[in-house]
Amino acid sequence: MAIGLIIIGDEILSGRRIDKHFPKVLELLTARGLQLGWVEYIGDDTARITATLKRSFASEDIVFCTGGIGATPDDHTRQCAAAALGVSLQLHPDAKLKIEERIADTAREAGITPIFDAPENLHRLKMGEFPLGSSIIPNPYNKIPGFSVPNVSGAGCHYFAPGFPVMAWPMFEWVLESNYAHLFHRLDWAEKSVLVYDMPESTLTPLMEAIEAEFAQVKVFSLPHVGDDQTRRHIDLGVKGEPAQVALAFLKMEQGLQALHAEYR
Repeated sequence: MAIGLIIIGDEILSGRRIDKHFPKVLELLTARGLQLGWVEYIGDDTARITATLKRSFASEDIVFCTGGIGATPDDHTRQCAAAALGVSLQLHPDAKLKIEERIADTAREAGITPIFDAPENLHRLKMGEFPLGSSIIPNPYNKIPGFSVPNVSGAGCHYFAPGFPVMAWPMFEWVLESNYAHLFHRLDWAEKSVLVYDMPESTLTPLMEAIEAEFAQVKVFSLPHVGDDQTRRHIDLGVKGEPAQVALAFLKMEQGLQALHAEYR
């Protein structure tokens, strides 16, 4: 089981808005000892959204999805989720109550009596039409909920929230705290690295391969930097994984760098 993130919206791909969901979800997971396994960005294309969700619904992953769950013509996520699952959309009774609460709150703030069967309010109820078998995700910002749907694989689940960070982030945090607290900090994890100056990756590759071959619970990473006015050309070279093995692997890495007469810190 991995944790995935699907970010939906033309405005992200066109650059009209800068994505803030990826770093925030990463922050929420890291604070709980969890890791993000994958991320996908999709525009408002119904065929592509449906195909992506059909594939991810077949997995055992925990998947967070943002964007496209409103009721305007460019919102397709609810419909695509239903199509990917082969089920119909239906007005969720709990979602209906929450949306009507929001309608009443808005009317009260304006000093008027809510008219629940007014055309605009009936249209708002479409935001509560979710794929059959869904549960709601509470929205502390304006009460209009998101929804969750179990994967067809029998394991994992998808969680759908609006594209607005002020709504999506507390909703995803609620999902984590309510459903996955038993997974928090289950895996010990460590990471150590050094900056290696003016040495090509090809020279370091045999050392990296040797470390991964010897330490099964460790991954080696190398992040080259071409250099700029503030720093010389270097590689951020490190190891990550099970803490005890990371300590041993890092020692071996330092010994290897010394044997190569590398400059590092």
